Amino acid sequence: MTKQAKVSIRQVQYRDLSAIARLVQQEAVEVASPLETSLEEHIENTKNYYGLVKLFDVFPNPNQYSFHGYVLEVNGELVAFVKISPFNSSQSTWRVDQIVVDSSFPKLEYHGSARHPGSTLLRYCFDHVVEARNWLLEVNVNAKQTLSLYRQNGFQPLAKLTYWAIAPEILSELALQEPAIPNLMPVGNADARLLYQLDTASMPPMLRQVFDRHVQDFKTNPVDNLVCRVKNWSQQVDVVEGYVFEPQRKAAIGYFAVQLARQDEHPHQGRLTVHPAYTWLYPELMIKMSQVAQIRPEQPLYMTSTDYQPEREEFFETVGASQIEHTLLMSRSVWHKVRETKPQEAWQLSGVLQGLQPINTPIPSRINWFKNHPTLKLPKTPRKQDFLPEN
Repeated sequence: MTKQAKVSIRQVQYRDLSAIARLVQQEAVEVASPLETSLEEHIENTKNYYGLVKLFDVFPNPNQYSFHGYVLEVNGELVAFVKISPFNSSQSTWRVDQIVVDSSFPKLEYHGSARHPGSTLLRYCFDHVVEARNWLLEVNVNAKQTLSLYRQNGFQPLAKLTYWAIAPEILSELALQEPAIPNLMPVGNADARLLYQLDTASMPPMLRQVFDRHVQDFKTNPVDNLVCRVKNWSQQVDVVEGYVFEPQRKAAIGYFAVQLARQDEHPHQGRLTVHPAYTWLYPELMIKMSQVAQIRPEQPLYMTSTDYQPEREEFFETVGASQIEHTLLMSRSVWHKVRETKPQEAWQLSGVLQGLQPINTPIPSRINWFKNHPTLKLPKTPRKQDFLPEN
């Protein structure tokens, strides 16, 4: 690639979808998580509902950044694409959902530095998403080239994730039992603070700092609720969730959510959060989730565990779940420089202190401070009397 090549980076548009789809097929890109929708399917859905996608960009909603990212072009040819989205409601942490790079292109000269096209695109995101203080991503442990690209751009491992598949036969056996779950409550906006406290207590401090979640992340306004219902209806999924309330501590100690797939080719997806002091809830909540999954008993249930949750991994091995994928959660921080503009005319000290300059030349004189002080009273010294000698 010659240095005269015209390199440009811009936001993704509708006319780029076909070129991105060809690039994905050429590079055989796979999603890191088996719970996520493939990029090809996501592009196809965006093509079919592009007008609705652009409408969602107008006002804040959960799907505002459903297909947000940047493309890198060289002489008008699309070379790389990155898909990004905010991770929390405050947008202090952003996530790199997917990156696709044409492997046939070498390093590119962009703004005076020669970098890999993927590195150039990532650096552009770091510089232009000014509200992001942390960046988060998930990568498959077997994707060596992608993992190397992320490491070169400052991403460090944060946690190891393991995906498990629970067969329908195991779910049917678990569903025959009765869970001993006291105070199982439905989830609403009034419980957002309880769920936030449970979420922060169930993860290490480093993840808590990177995720930077707040109570608002666990609330849904009516517009968001309507958008989620429309999305679930279009994807033919149903969501059932609940949490366990501890009345003595007035805290949530467990949470579960099951996304039921109506289509036979898609598995059920489950989320499970348990307070570290109440690990006995794992089998009880798993029984409840198995009972919910019996609405569609033909599909398996996919679950996730991390390396800082050994009790959960031990429980999955006990019930006979099989490991299907291993991924790595990585993050990096970004500090944006604030440029200070210097004034055109610097202030001079003589100009600032002009009012303090003496008008006349001072004349040195002796000043008795104690005598002239208005409030200071000095003790009177007795006068000496002259005594005449007696005759």
